[in-house]
Amino acid sequence: MEGGMDFLNCLDLDMSLQILMYLKDPSDLARVSSVSRSWRDFVIANGLFKQLCLRMFPQLSRVARVMELNKCGAKEPVEVGSSYSTEWESLARNHRVYATLARVCTSFLPEDCISKAISASSTDNYPEESIENTLRPADIVPHRPLYWSSKGQKNPAVPETLIYKLKSEFCVITEIKIRPFEAYFQPGSPIYSAKSVRFQMGHPKSPNDLGSRLLGDPLPSADDTFIWTYTSPEFPMAQESCLQKFTLPEPVLCIGGILQIELLGRVQTQEVDGLFYICMSYVRVMGRPLSPALRVEILEPSGTFVLKKDMQGKFHTQPGLPENEAREIPNDRWQRRIRYLQHFVDILQGNANVVEIEEYESGEEEDEAEEEYPL
Repeated sequence: MEGGMDFLNCLDLDMSLQILMYLKDPSDLARVSSVSRSWRDFVIANGLFKQLCLRMFPQLSRVARVMELNKCGAKEPVEVGSSYSTEWESLARNHRVYATLARVCTSFLPEDCISKAISASSTDNYPEESIENTLRPADIVPHRPLYWSSKGQKNPAVPETLIYKLKSEFCVITEIKIRPFEAYFQPGSPIYSAKSVRFQMGHPKSPNDLGSRLLGDPLPSADDTFIWTYTSPEFPMAQESCLQKFTLPEPVLCIGGILQIELLGRVQTQEVDGLFYICMSYVRVMGRPLSPALRVEILEPSGTFVLKKDMQGKFHTQPGLPENEAREIPNDRWQRRIRYLQHFVDILQGNANVVEIEEYESGEEEDEAEEEYPL
């Protein structure tokens, strides 16, 4: 612009950095990089995208180095063997990888990131009340209710944990949704929620041992099996049988693909034995898998990791399900209760074999469930 002034040439380095550090949106920093070659070089040389990512995700402080894989058309440095050329290429590589990471972590449609259930700290009746039951959106299937139940405890302060493996070892997570189980078949239809909930994310200390473990096998202490790189604040849980949403204060990078749900405090006793139980019927972990385009390699025993970008890899493009896909409305709850009570009556009358309890009210939702949970 005629008569304009390039403030980067007029201000000292610290002042220029302080101004640009106020930019919190990756798209704004990308626009700065496109102003001119000198501005782009300034952003690269000072690692502004890396600093932005570190502010967004403190877990990235453990990155040991950054790599680009399957890069086509790579050019040799102008001065082969020059330390300046090598250093600049390293800065430019960091710029490209962190710019991609910042962009994909701030603009996406959340989806359920759970791949499979790993373990529960206790299970009352395995496999009928297994943690695997929490992966199905309906808590009633033909012939029986569907939920996970802890063992009973006299002390209501005894916690429980549920551990899940995510779809990718590198995910950005924004919120967790949990539905406590309402036992329609017990007097008073008690709801076995927890008082509060907390979340931890991390990676296995020994991935090979975890990979060979079967779902029903006992798992050692979670703190002996996993390294937790993030622990959330504690959230209160309502004693309601609805899909409760727990939004994290900020999006979190899960490095290692393991998420633990800590269920803290018991609120409901079972009439038959007077013990406190916690029961959950459905769990969703919302976010975005970053593999295969971005991935991590954890370096043991240091606990640091290599951040890798596959230049030919593509990001997971499965659209997130509509926000109201699993949302409970009062009429839905009554419909589920009526269907289960009708089934219970048929059991008493000896007609259970000819009665089916549908999981969904519409064929369209049933088709969606079949796609997400193929037989």
